[in-house]
Amino acid sequence: MFLRTKRPATPVPEIRPLALADGREVPVRWVRDRRARRLRLLVSDKGARLTLPMAASVRMAEAFLREHRDWLAGQLARQRPDDLPLFGRDWQGALPLRGADAPLHWREGRFARATLGEHGIELQLPERADDRRARATLREFYLQQARADLGAWLPRYMPGLPRPPTALRVRALSSLWGSLSPGDAVSLDLALVLGRSSSFEYVLVHELCHLIHADHSPRFWREVETRWPGWRDERDYLRADGLALKATLARLTG
Repeated sequence: MFLRTKRPATPVPEIRPLALADGREVPVRWVRDRRARRLRLLVSDKGARLTLPMAASVRMAEAFLREHRDWLAGQLARQRPDDLPLFGRDWQGALPLRGADAPLHWREGRFARATLGEHGIELQLPERADDRRARATLREFYLQQARADLGAWLPRYMPGLPRPPTALRVRALSSLWGSLSPGDAVSLDLALVLGRSSSFEYVLVHELCHLIHADHSPRFWREVETRWPGWRDERDYLRADGLALKATLARLTG
């Protein structure tokens, strides 16, 4: 006779308010994770999330949040830029691409497509195309640009790897910039193509180095350092401006 043991119940997330310096209260989702070794605060389009080790005390977590509340306020302010207009054929503005602003030009045509030319981004749409079609077209444009960058960068790093990635996927990620699956498929955040190219290339290098070391041990960081000595600058850039990039991508492409 075999006795089936019950798995420990997954801790239920709870929402706790955090008072910011200006008096506002921000809801923070507390999530206890058995794999967590330290407190970690993240902000995504879903709000603020605090990940806690199982043994972390409430007092420790509250002190951690108070210490980082100014950082949290700054990240929330970047999440929804108010100066970015919504789509419309009457809007003549610029779109972010590779850390710069590219002028956007509208054109009527038989097919929906977006191309990058000498004078900026040209978005061609049929006469009856709606806002959803425009956003889907722009999303495909960003995908094409990201794939072009990756196609240029990847051959530089392949010779030093024990094996190639099984796939290279680009899509919108909620909080991560990249990941490596157990099957060696690399996933990268589409929002990276909006920011500076050096940070995009660094994230690619970071994930490729996981083919050598799956963890974030000192050995892993030595591999990253060898291939990208300025990785700390890119990490700082993504921490400072990354949330705005993700929010901008979501707003532009829906």
